[in-house]
Parts: sequence; C-alpha cells; structure tokens
Amino acid sequence: MRLRTLPLSTAGIALGIMLACAGHSVPWYVILLTILTTVSLQILSNLSNELGDWLSGVDGEDRSGPQYSMQEGGLTENDMRSCIRIMVLVCMILGLGMIRASFKTIFCIASESLVVLGAAAIWAAMHYTLGKKPYGYRGLGDIFVFIFFGLVPVAGGYFVCAHAINPATLIPGAAIGLFSVGVLNVNNIRDMKSDAANRVTVPLKLGEHRARIYHTILITGGWVLMLLFTILFTNGWLPYLYIITLPLYAKHLAGVWKRSGRELDPMLPMLVISTFIFALLAGTGYILQ
Repeated sequence: MRLRTLPLSTAGIALGIMLACAGHSVPWYVILLTILTTVSLQILSNLSNELGDWLSGVDGEDRSGPQYSMQEGGLTENDMRSCIRIMVLVCMILGLGMIRASFKTIFCIASESLVVLGAAAIWAAMHYTLGKKPYGYRGLGDIFVFIFFGLVPVAGGYFVCAHAINPATLIPGAAIGLFSVGVLNVNNIRDMKSDAANRVTVPLKLGEHRARIYHTILITGGWVLMLLFTILFTNGWLPYLYIITLPLYAKHLAGVWKRSGRELDPMLPMLVISTFIFALLAGTGYILQ
C-alpha cells in the first residue's frame, strides 16, 4: 500500500480541515471520515499504479525505487485486481458516509457536487498508470497531482467541514499542490532510465538538469504562495509557524541537485514528511492566531 505516501495525501486535507476549524465548529466524526476517505483514495491510487506499472513493464529489474508486491511475486495480477475492487468499494462507502455525515443528506446540490468530485477522484486515482490511456504515461501526471493533492483536498476539505466556499483556500491548496508535484518530479527524475522506454514524464521531456530547475521552481513557488496567503489573510506571527520547516526544504533541494538515480530515493520521504509538517504547522498557526 506504499504507506510512506500517506502523509503527503493527508497533508492537504489536514490543512483544509484546520482552516475550516479556525472559524467553524466541525464534528469529530466528519473530520475522521474526511481523513479516512482521503487515505483510502491514496491506497487505491497506490494499488492501481502498481498494477499499471506491472502490466506496462515499467517495474522491471532495472527499476530504481523500492521493490513492490507484484515485482517480488507476493501478489498475482488477479490478487491485485481484487484489492483494487475492494478499495473502490471502500472509497465509495467512506466518501458517501463523509458527505452524509457533513450535510445530513446526499440529495442536495452541495452533496451531489461532492459525489461528482469523488467519482472524479476515484477515476484519477485509478488511471495514473492503469487503463488504455493512462495519463501518467503521457506527461500529464503533474497536472492531476496538483489538482487532486493540492486544490481539491485543501479547498474541498474546507468546503466539507465549513459548508462554504472560500476562494482564498485555493492559495494554500496550490502551495501544497506544488510540493506534491515536487514529490512526483523527484520520483520521475530517479526513474528516468527505466521510464524512457515505456512512458513520457516531465523530466524525460526536459532532461535531468532542467528537471532540477523545474523542481526548484515548484518548491520555491509553493513557499511564495503560502507566504502570500499568510500576509494577505492572517494576523500576527503565529500563522508563520510553518517557516520552521524551511531548513528541511533547503536540505531537500540541495540533495536533489547533488544526487541522481537511486541516490535520490531518500529525497522522496524527506519532501513528503516536510510537506506534512508544513501543512500541520500552517493550519495550527491559522487556528491560534
């Protein structure tokens, strides 16, 4: 299930929930169901990605990252398809439960809009590497990660908990989205050799050096957006708590520029954990201001 990816998937939703909690009373069970729905979508994405990469031949012997279940022979193709079906059902149950718990009904415009968004999220989780035309193999992964790891969890999480649309939440949503794209970009830089024959990624289009420049822009852009949000929509110094994580991001960027291939693998969890802490501190500061 690639558990090390879960902090990244919960970073955006945690920030969205905390932004909502700053000005609204949110029942604990709505928060719990919202987080569980997000985690289930991430697990569905991880399982689907493994199957898709296995079927396409991307997960071969020369793959740079960690070994996975199908690659090791622990699960068959039918086993993985069964796991995916189960997780789709889990996502649907938790998602509908979240909407019902928050809005008390499925049959209203807000709830039905979230049902449509949830269906899109399930589709996106499954089709990064799976299906006839997986968007992850066509260089479109960055766009979908930006939307479904940044904008949707932060702004969508706020909407589920606050029952209101706040356009300002798109700014921190975009910040988390850029950091999340950064995780994908490091992964794709690491796997450039094994990806070259089977898929198209942004690093393969740009080349390794320019992919590092792109990565620097992603990380810097995320910080600029979050600082902009803090300056425009908060008061005092507490909302700036997330600045504590700046050394982690600086160390990460230095590592991305100095390393290549398998040596980049530690840079992935570093950015994931940094983004998770960043989101928690940003939300905490917003509540305490």
